[in-house]
Amino acid sequence: MSLSSVLRFYRFPSKQLVISATAIRYVSSASNKGSSSSCLSYPGKPKHSSSYQAIVIGAGHNGLVAAAYLQLAGFKKVCVLERRHVVGGAAVTEEIIPGFHFSRASYLLSLLRPSIINDLELKKHGLKLHLRDPSSYTPLSTNHWKTGGARSLTLSSDIEFNRKQISKFSKHDAEAYENYEKWLSRLVAAIDPLIDSKTIDLNFPGSFYSNVKSLMAVAKSAYKLRKEIGSFYDLMTAPASKLLDQFFESEPLKATLATDAVIGAMMGPHSIGSGYVLLHHVMGGVEGKQGAWAYPEGGMGAVSNAMAKSAVEKGATIFTDQTVKEIMVGDDGSVAGVRLDDETEIFSKVVLSNATPHVTFVNLLPSGALPESYLNKVKSVDYTSPVTKINVALNALPNFLADPHQTLGMGKATPHHRCTIHLNCEESHMLNKAFQQGQQGLIPDRPMIEMTIPSSLDSTISPKGCHVALLFTQYTPYELQNGVQWDDHWKEVYAKRIFQQIDEYAPGFQQSIVGYEVLTPPDLERIFGLTGGNIFHGAISLDQLYLSRPFSSWKAHNQRDHYPSLPRTPIKGLYICGSGAHPGGGVMGTPGRLAAELVVEESRR
Repeated sequence: MSLSSVLRFYRFPSKQLVISATAIRYVSSASNKGSSSSCLSYPGKPKHSSSYQAIVIGAGHNGLVAAAYLQLAGFKKVCVLERRHVVGGAAVTEEIIPGFHFSRASYLLSLLRPSIINDLELKKHGLKLHLRDPSSYTPLSTNHWKTGGARSLTLSSDIEFNRKQISKFSKHDAEAYENYEKWLSRLVAAIDPLIDSKTIDLNFPGSFYSNVKSLMAVAKSAYKLRKEIGSFYDLMTAPASKLLDQFFESEPLKATLATDAVIGAMMGPHSIGSGYVLLHHVMGGVEGKQGAWAYPEGGMGAVSNAMAKSAVEKGATIFTDQTVKEIMVGDDGSVAGVRLDDETEIFSKVVLSNATPHVTFVNLLPSGALPESYLNKVKSVDYTSPVTKINVALNALPNFLADPHQTLGMGKATPHHRCTIHLNCEESHMLNKAFQQGQQGLIPDRPMIEMTIPSSLDSTISPKGCHVALLFTQYTPYELQNGVQWDDHWKEVYAKRIFQQIDEYAPGFQQSIVGYEVLTPPDLERIFGLTGGNIFHGAISLDQLYLSRPFSSWKAHNQRDHYPSLPRTPIKGLYICGSGAHPGGGVMGTPGRLAAELVVEESRR
């Protein structure tokens, strides 16, 4: 029996919901269709032996972006094949509990490139964003309260507001914070050209002309970094804790900022390379505001819906409920198309895979299609994930002891309900201890918890007076110590630990739960195709960035074979368009756009 998510129903404001153990197992094992969805379905089936100018495997956001850009560039017949019953991949909205619509995997928007929003006219196709300000709220548990001292830290886009908040902990840090943000902004501006350009491919024959733009982007970044090269080197190589210690002295501030350096990564604040993860998560922006994050109205599935509508309007064809069994390779070693689970064959000389590199190269390509040396590189990619996502339906907003709110009965959200709420984040050593326990295969004593309540700004996703809470928690290993698997028992043990600890900050939270779903790393892998449960299609560690995303293509001095960098592959006509390629993970869209642009460029040679 496959590993499953845990689903439990509790109290609903108007009635009692009861679900039997049999029904729980049914919903868990049928998670591909076990819920209604706000995401679009495209029923139908491609005809056997039909042919397309390009086939895209996977209707995740990058696959949809790739399809739309191919059509925009003049491709006449682009086909997108999606295994699930809805588009969106990990950026989906699903009604797991009646009346409650969850951003089931990814849950916030910031990294999506403005050029993609504009080129694909996503707002015309229904994308509406709710900006969050303030952005971050860290309540302290009662055992961290000091007589007459601060009980919480809230951060926003307002300089004066932040100064007042931080000065409750340290006047020194209140002054240093503005310099810290300016420093990060300069680094983001410097590497920004690299994010939107292809990597330099030193191994691909005839690649000089296609490298010109990439070389110009590198030169532009190098020029901008000329006065920051030392601090940029530190950021790329030092632990986040070391960088933060250079700026700040107060632990609640350092621990709060450190969450951006470890989110989604199996590393702690003292891990080498965590500095870059921090930079990766602040390089975005919404509506022209750098570093801002937003809730899409209707959940993250609304982003995917807008992309799907854009692609279809431009002429692409999308088929949901169509599982690709194999990427077909011709006798000449070039891609020939795909074969579906029901043996339907669809032909194309161009295939773009939005699946992870492991799924693409190990699961979908026929045996022997790749050189062994390349396959060994594929198998060396680190997909370790610390993430367990818990989606919770509530009949009341959490009432935090640090900042109690008296009008909760009316369901009115306060500014701190709209933030990313950091729990168990009072001190950096708490994050590091949770990381160390997760590495050992243990459920952490106090997991890192990031809570968002998108219904605080978006009233369309929950019944009136009720709310959706999304808990992004870590560090949970893929399997527990001694090979113990995540079954329903252990998921419930973990969920109860999380809920009990939230109760310490907001008493009554457990009593307000209507229902919840637990998605461990194996669940994220099984449901969304995320190898290892890794939300980035491979860790964004220093050895898996830029030219080495997600593995190095360098030619060894004793090796005859050398290979192109992704999105190209050793199979002519096969490209990677997902987050496993440069510039990496997050709902960014750039990997899909860059892959499509490369396909267009090479089709015109």
